[in-house]
Amino acid sequence: MDKISIIAIIGGLAAIIVGQALEGGHIGSLFQLTAFMIVIGGTASAVMLQSTPKQFVTGLRMARWVFQPPQFDHEKTIRDVIHWSQSARKGGLLSLEGYVAQQQDPFHRKALQMLVDGTEPETLRSVMEVEISMFEHARRQSTRIWESAGGYAPTMGILGAVLGLIHVMENLSDPSKLGSGIAVAFVATIYGVGSANLLFLPIANKLKNLVAAEVAMRELIVEGLVAIGHGENPRIIENRLRGFLAMHD
Repeated sequence: MDKISIIAIIGGLAAIIVGQALEGGHIGSLFQLTAFMIVIGGTASAVMLQSTPKQFVTGLRMARWVFQPPQFDHEKTIRDVIHWSQSARKGGLLSLEGYVAQQQDPFHRKALQMLVDGTEPETLRSVMEVEISMFEHARRQSTRIWESAGGYAPTMGILGAVLGLIHVMENLSDPSKLGSGIAVAFVATIYGVGSANLLFLPIANKLKNLVAAEVAMRELIVEGLVAIGHGENPRIIENRLRGFLAMHD
C-alpha cells in the first residue's frame, strides 16, 4: 500500500475544506451533485471518445497502482541473471532450460527461451527491444487517459459554470432560485480545476513513472541475457547491470 498517495489525496481535500471553513463559508456548499455530474460525467465522456475501449479499460485498471504500485525487485533480478550466467558458464546455454518454466512473467520467459534456443545475442536484443517498445507504447497510451482527463476537467468546470449562470439569468425574477444557480456555477469550476490538479494530472504522472520503472526492469533482463549470450564473466555482468540500474534511478 502506497501510504503517501493516501496522505496526499486526503491532505489535498482537507486543505480545501478547511480553507473554506476558515473563510467562514459553509462546507455543505462545496457539495453539488449537479456540478459533479457535469464535470465528472463530461470529462469521462470526452476521454472515452478519444480512446479505444482497451486503452480506456486498461487505464482505469492501472489506477490501482496509485495505491498498490507493482513491486520491482531489481536486486532479485540481478541475482537471477548472475545465477543464470554462472550456470551457463558451467553447463552451456542449454543448462538454462530448466529456468524457463520458472519465469512467471511472459516477457522474461520468452527472452530466456530465445537465449536457450541459441539465438544470437544481438538478434535477441533486437527482437526484445521491439517488444519493449510496443509494450511501452501501449502502457503510455493507457496512462494518457488520466492526462487527458486533467485537460478536459477544467473546461468541463467552465461549462458547468456557464450552465449555472444561464440558470441564474433565466430566474432573475425569482430570487429564491438564484442561490442554487450561482452555487452550481462556482462549484463546477472548483470541481473541474480541483480534480484536474489534485487527482487526474498527479495520477497520470505517477503512472508514467511506474511504467518507466516497468520498462527499465525489462531492459535490465535483456541487457543481462545479451551479456550471458556473449559469454561475459558474471562479475562483469553484475557490474554492468548495477550501472545500468543506476542510470535509471
